[in-house]
Amino acid sequence: MTIVAQVLQDKGNAVWSVPPDATVYRALELMAEKRIGAVLVLEGEKIAGIFSERDYARKVVLQGRTSRETRVSEIMTPAVYYVQPHQTIEECMALMTAKHIRHLPVVEQGELVGVISIGDVVKAIIADKEFMIQTLEKYITGSR
Repeated sequence: MTIVAQVLQDKGNAVWSVPPDATVYRALELMAEKRIGAVLVLEGEKIAGIFSERDYARKVVLQGRTSRETRVSEIMTPAVYYVQPHQTIEECMALMTAKHIRHLPVVEQGELVGVISIGDVVKAIIADKEFMIQTLEKYITGSR
């Protein structure tokens, strides 16, 4: 069973963020540059929120705001769910499904150590299942 720490070990600990007073446009530039769907909003070292493509679509475009004038703090999602490195990928999938979210910051002893996405979680679950299938096939056929 894969845990969050293993996923971070494979993908790295890079965290892309903007401050609360950044413009939505700046956040979108960063997301496009890094090819990611969300950025954390950090006030110093503290997580103040998360800004995602969904926030942009629902709170800027549909409300007639402009991305160059709107601050991230005005439209970010302030309630951020997070996981710890020892938690399993299955726990992450359950949380993401229940809360309808696609990104989870990883916090260890109060310190931000990474972010995992739904893509990371699905990739890890598929790898776990493939390993289990191969192991069972070897057991059934008696091969090593």
